[in-house]
This record gives sequence, structure tokens and C-alpha cells, in this order.
Amino acid sequence: MTDVNFEKSVIEIEKSLRKVDNIIRQKGREILKDFNITAPQFIALQWLINEGDLTIGELSKKMSLACSTITDLIDRMEKNKLVVRTKDENDKRVVRIKVKEKGHTLVQEVLDKRRYFLTEKLKGFKEEDKKFLMKNLKSLHAAMKEVE
Repeated sequence: MTDVNFEKSVIEIEKSLRKVDNIIRQKGREILKDFNITAPQFIALQWLINEGDLTIGELSKKMSLACSTITDLIDRMEKNKLVVRTKDENDKRVVRIKVKEKGHTLVQEVLDKRRYFLTEKLKGFKEEDKKFLMKNLKSLHAAMKEVE
């Protein structure tokens, strides 16, 4: 493939990925409205579930938001009984954010709705096309994760 063709392919791939991402984000925001939760709250819940109980500072770094913003976010989530602040077992001065059962349930229900949306969109795909897409998306993700 010539450099020009390769460059055109990269441009088209990037554009397509952006379009797909945009649609998924829009649908995700619609789904979140049904659960009365904001996108940053949902993202915080996912970080906390995937990484374990984090401090405000740790969550702040993961989400690239100021500690004061995360504190406000956690205050609202705590009020909605999604999370609870707990003392660290090893150091009582450290406060960790723990996801409550309601938070776990909410995340699972949102993800189920998102997966249903994707399932509906993939219904017209042949099985080998779905496998090809999955394989190549995994390969692209692996390549992007590599440390340069």
C-alpha cells in the first residue's frame, strides 16, 4: 500500500471510530438520564468498581478532575446512596470511597442497556463479520496500550 493510500485509510478509520464513539456516547447519555445519574458519576462508579475503593485524590487523578470537583461528585453520589466514605483499615486518616450495592446494580443495568443497543445494531452482521470486527478492535486496543 502506498503512503498516500495508507494515509487515506488512517483518515477514514479515525473518522469512523470518532463517529461510532459519538453515537455510543450519545446513546450512553440517553440511558444515564433514565437512571438519574450524570456521565461523570457513572465514570466514577466504573473506576471505583474496577480499581477498588479509591481515595478522592486517586479518583481525581484517574478522572483528570480537581479534587474539589470529585468531592462534590462523591457528595451527590453519597446522597443518592450509590457510594459511602469509609476509613482505610490500615490508616484511619485515609478515607476511601466504597461503592454500595445500589451503585453496583445501577452500573450493571446501564451496561446491560448499552449492550442491548449494540446487540440491536449488530443483528444484521454476519457471524464472521462480528468475529472479524471483535478481533481487529482487540488488536487495535492492544496496539494503543503499548508503551512507546
